[in-house]
Amino acid sequence: MKHVVAILVIIGYGFVGIIATVIAAISRDASFYVPFVPIVTVGFIVVTILAIYQQMRKKPAKIVGIVFFLVAVVSVVSYEGYQAYLKRLEIVSTQDFDLSAYRPFTENTKAVKLDEESTYKIEDNLPKLDGATALYPVYSGFVQAVYPIKEYPLQESEVVSTQTDTSFHRLVNGDVDMTFMAHPSKAQMRSAERHDLELTLTPIGREAFVFFVHANNPVSSLTTEQIQKIYSGDITNWQEVGGKDEEIRAFQRPDGSGSQTALVNVMDGKALMDPPSEEIVSGMGGIIRETSNYKNRSNAIGFSFRHFSNEMVKNGKIKHIAIDGFEPTKENIQNESYPFVDQFFAITAGSNNPHVDPFLDWMQSEQGQEIVNLTGYVPVK
Repeated sequence: MKHVVAILVIIGYGFVGIIATVIAAISRDASFYVPFVPIVTVGFIVVTILAIYQQMRKKPAKIVGIVFFLVAVVSVVSYEGYQAYLKRLEIVSTQDFDLSAYRPFTENTKAVKLDEESTYKIEDNLPKLDGATALYPVYSGFVQAVYPIKEYPLQESEVVSTQTDTSFHRLVNGDVDMTFMAHPSKAQMRSAERHDLELTLTPIGREAFVFFVHANNPVSSLTTEQIQKIYSGDITNWQEVGGKDEEIRAFQRPDGSGSQTALVNVMDGKALMDPPSEEIVSGMGGIIRETSNYKNRSNAIGFSFRHFSNEMVKNGKIKHIAIDGFEPTKENIQNESYPFVDQFFAITAGSNNPHVDPFLDWMQSEQGQEIVNLTGYVPVK
């Protein structure tokens, strides 16, 4: 009878273990739980069989069983605790930024408003707008001044934000009349050429490309050359630039994003090192590698555009790095003493909407530039 029960235990626990392992394999925690579940399953089988044959009454077996279960519990608690710690370190990314707070014409919207009536209005045949997450507050302000009052859902309307790369593809494919972003990358410019499109880049503001570190990092200033060496992999320890003896974790963004394109420009032809990456489970156990999200570890360095990262600076967890001795302030952007300053654009690709050109002219007018300024960016004029 005991043999039958033991066999049933092996079959039952084994079946449950296999199912649990499959579930673990398609989770983001596969690297821990895929080996953990089979080990625990085998442990349960052994301990249960020993109990069936009354071997657990013996002191050595009892001690081994207790130690096994304690190690299993401690392992899970330690792993989940560390994951919770990493989650607390995460800095808000463009994907997590709540754009709904900036929707035009909504109650208590954060989109800025002019103190006077706009000198230009569009009542029908509204140009379709898209763009980078960080610039949505700007063109939402334009819409609030010029477009008719109505609902503009973020997911599907004349005014959306699908982020830099997707919005550019939508422009090239003719799905939108205008996209707001930093200067397109070389790959994006080649994409427009393949579609036989001539892009028009209308500058509407200026912005600083900034680097940031943990607020407690003693390094407060770097040179352009040091930034280039960090991101090419020639400088790998903070001690080399006046910091602590810690490895530098220099995070990057996906290709095609506005900030990654800006980083390539900063490198001035120097090759970027491979970014920190992590293995992510995709589908039924498939493994892919992706650029790690920036997490505010003490040894991390990340980058963004000044206005967007200011939202992170406010929480006191990070600080901007001065470059070549100059902080990325509005004044230093205006006088161009901060070295990484560039324009951002309203980009069109031959739209036949009759309102596009006069709308672009208005964006560069005093009223349009006032919206740029009130939003927190630096006017182009």
